[in-house]
Amino acid sequence: MFAVIKTGGKQYRVAADDVLKIEKVAGEVGDIVQIGNVLAFGEGDNVTIGAPFVDGASVAAEVVQQVKSKTVIAFKKRRRQNSRRTRGHRQLLTTVRISEILTDGAKPSKKAAAKPAAKKDEAPKSAAATEETATAAPLFKAPKGKSDDLTEIKGIGPVAAGQLNEQGITTFKQIAGLSDKDIAKIDEAMPFSADQIGDWREQAKELAK
Repeated sequence: MFAVIKTGGKQYRVAADDVLKIEKVAGEVGDIVQIGNVLAFGEGDNVTIGAPFVDGASVAAEVVQQVKSKTVIAFKKRRRQNSRRTRGHRQLLTTVRISEILTDGAKPSKKAAAKPAAKKDEAPKSAAATEETATAAPLFKAPKGKSDDLTEIKGIGPVAAGQLNEQGITTFKQIAGLSDKDIAKIDEAMPFSADQIGDWREQAKELAK
């Protein structure tokens, strides 16, 4: 049996045991997610088509991996105005394995994989410790003193500047002094490409003088 589903604004033809990447859905590895937007399902010539979705039909899938796609670069330049802007985007994706195609409001028969049990001698975490763990530490330590207006660097807008500030990057001198290893770390953790950050570094060297 096959089904045509819609998720993340895209349509996919799927069958049991198919593995595919879709736009990010909430869930941990091993969880079973249920995709309810089924446009059609059937087998052979016996196909049921929805209007637009089939009532009571859904597809159960197991979360295999949460990943990021490759960086997509958008470059904009205005002729004779010394204006250019580079932006990068990394789409969050979820790799899923189709478990079964459900009809008539049926629930998934497969359960989520069991999570490892906590050790008996492990003390329960306090509320403060839990909150601290949930909030990831910034990539860099922000320097003391006045911050620079990072939007003076072409390609950094107010949103990107705020994201950099949250990660401890607040001055032109910091960006100018980024090593290739630092750039790779930012590329991995933030929605900016290595080429994009390298361009910012060259501009920051002039602004930091």
